[in-house]
Amino acid sequence: MARRAVEQELSRERIMDAARHLFITKGYRGISMRSIGQHLGYSHGSLYYHFKEKAELFYAIVVQDFNHLARLCELVTKSPSTEGQTKTEQLMLEFIKFGLEHPHQYEIMFMLRDEEILAYCRSEQAKCFDMFDKIVRGFLKEERHPLESNPSLPLSMFLGIHGFISFYIQDRLTFEEILPAAVAHVKMLSQSSYRLTS
Repeated sequence: MARRAVEQELSRERIMDAARHLFITKGYRGISMRSIGQHLGYSHGSLYYHFKEKAELFYAIVVQDFNHLARLCELVTKSPSTEGQTKTEQLMLEFIKFGLEHPHQYEIMFMLRDEEILAYCRSEQAKCFDMFDKIVRGFLKEERHPLESNPSLPLSMFLGIHGFISFYIQDRLTFEEILPAAVAHVKMLSQSSYRLTS
């Protein structure tokens, strides 16, 4: 009975939200299951009902954040084109927007260098890039872009927007504050892609 009450009250989602906050503010090595439990006002034993260890909890957060980004990118494929922008540019802007509106999540997903947790991020990063690559290739085909002459183009675009996010994320600027720079950047990446293949 007591376990059922804890399960209902202390949900998996609530644990993940608290742990994400602690991972961001104190770092992966700086927290333990005990400190997460204390933060939530529960014994750390109640967390083990949902997660066997800290690494499993961290991975669940990483997967959730990558799934959120994937949903946003998929929405671009279903939304109507914006006047003055290609679908590829819209996709890159959506990616930048996610990075700047969710800086802590983006840092966990793409910028942590802790060897202990890097393996958990690498597989999800690879899936994310594969999704980005597939969507970009589809858009470029629709736009009659000569992609065959530069097959690494989606990777170049991905690295271009990642560099942009990495630069601006340090200043904690909002997407709206850097929107003109973001639009100019994706236009430059898009126009450069045509020059590289012509």
